Amino acid sequence: MAAKNKTAGTAIKKSTPEKVFTIFNYAFFTLISIIMIIPFWHVLMMSLSDVNETMKGGIFLYVKGFNVDTYSQVFKNPMIWTGFATAIGVTLIGTLGGTLLTAMMAYALSKPRLRFGKVLMVLVLFTMLFYGGTVPSYLLMKNLRLIDNRWALILPGLISAYNVIVMRSFFSSISDSFEESAKLDGANDVTIFFRIIIPLSKASIATIVLFNAVMYWNDYFSTVLYINSTDKWALQAVLRNMLTNTQQAMQQAGVNVRASSNVTAETIKAGSVVVATVPILIIYPFLQKYFVKGVMIGGVKG
Repeated sequence: MAAKNKTAGTAIKKSTPEKVFTIFNYAFFTLISIIMIIPFWHVLMMSLSDVNETMKGGIFLYVKGFNVDTYSQVFKNPMIWTGFATAIGVTLIGTLGGTLLTAMMAYALSKPRLRFGKVLMVLVLFTMLFYGGTVPSYLLMKNLRLIDNRWALILPGLISAYNVIVMRSFFSSISDSFEESAKLDGANDVTIFFRIIIPLSKASIATIVLFNAVMYWNDYFSTVLYINSTDKWALQAVLRNMLTNTQQAMQQAGVNVRASSNVTAETIKAGSVVVATVPILIIYPFLQKYFVKGVMIGGVKG
């Protein structure tokens, strides 16, 4: 017994190539992480720095003269608030609706008993390879009378072929014994889906929720394409307008950048980027633990 416990407590020794590979992995991904973090950190530090320091340029790895006037000017822009409201509404409705529809479609396609299931799966894959184009999409929205309507920001992205494939793979890996037992107790397909399959799929669903939330939150092209009224713009479209022409965008909103000695066009841009990025950064840590697990589980069975 003592010998067995001693063996169990002994760590598995790695060979020299394995140690070298592990060190290389840590070094490589640390470098990649730094490369990804530095641009956002630079923008954050710039937005909090004194205007005289920002005018000198350079890389901001720390705050140079603390100044929060940039954010007070950013939040004076009413388009930021309407953009936030639109982006939050579109993201919530699109994420919840898209995740539910994706799960329902993937569950049906995962069942061999579905008639023409293989044909439908081929059609889903077809949409990943071929896209109708911007003009047909615009004409479709126009014929549906959704131009300048916020639903045009939600409906086109509700179902993604990639998300359907990920969830279908996960549902295919669930044992049929769960459904068979439920059917013996008199449950129908709807009851099985919502009371058995969904609770078993939390990791995969959390992954799709994250995919959808990031997609809807970062989407600006749909606003540019379908929305004419600036009071219906999503936050990313407002941000794009400010980045391309900061002073004009702020003046249209009634904020005079030139009249303030504590902000510049560059600090306004930096502050706007931070304001638009922080919400998704807050949400991500709560879903990150499910992210890798959900994707890996979804790839177990094709």
